[in-house]
Amino acid sequence: MNLVGTPKELNKTAEYLKSEFEMKDLGKTKFCLGLQIEHCVSGILVHQSAYIEKILKRFGMDKAYPLNTPMIVRSLDVKKDPFRSKEDDELVLGPEVPYLSAIGALLYLAQCTRSDIAFLVNLLARYSSAPTIRHWKCVKDVLRYLRGTTDMGLFYSEKSTNDQVFVGYADAGFLYDPHKARSQTGYVFKNGDTTISWCSTN
Repeated sequence: MNLVGTPKELNKTAEYLKSEFEMKDLGKTKFCLGLQIEHCVSGILVHQSAYIEKILKRFGMDKAYPLNTPMIVRSLDVKKDPFRSKEDDELVLGPEVPYLSAIGALLYLAQCTRSDIAFLVNLLARYSSAPTIRHWKCVKDVLRYLRGTTDMGLFYSEKSTNDQVFVGYADAGFLYDPHKARSQTGYVFKNGDTTISWCSTN
C-alpha cells in the first residue's frame, strides 16, 4: 500500500493501520508497477531504467549503438517517407518478428514516463496490422535511442505547489498524415517544470 501526504498525516495513518492490521512499514516507495522512484534532496525522480534494460535485452538491442534522437527525418515526398503504409511489393513481417510485442512495451513506457517517444510510438502503432521491415527498423531506432537515455524520467520538485504554475498546451496538425489525410492532435500539461500528463494521437 502506498500512502501520500504530509509526514504528520502519514505517521497518523500508519499508526492507525498498524493498530487494526498486522503489517510492516517498508519505508518510502522505491519501485511500483515498473516505475523506479528515487527520493532526492530536492524532490523525487520517477524513471523506468530497469524496465528499459529489460525490453532492450528482450528484443536483442541491449548492446546496440545508441542514437541521439528517436526518429529519423521524414521526407516531404510521401513516396519516400519511411513511415508510409505497406506497398504492394513489400512483405508483411511474420510472427518471428516481435513487432506487436515491441509496440506494446514501448506504449507502456511512452504513457508512464517518456513523453519524448509518445508521438513516434503512436505513429508506429498505426502499422501494427501490416508492418514491414521499414517499420521494424524504426522500432529498433527507438530502442537504440532508449539505450542512450535510460536514466531519463520525470522530476517532481519539493517546492511548494503555491510556487508552481499549472500550464497546458495543445495543438493539432490539419492533414498531418499525408498518407491517410488525418490530423494529428497532441497535448501536454505541466505543473511547474514537470510534465504530468501528455498525449499524441490522430
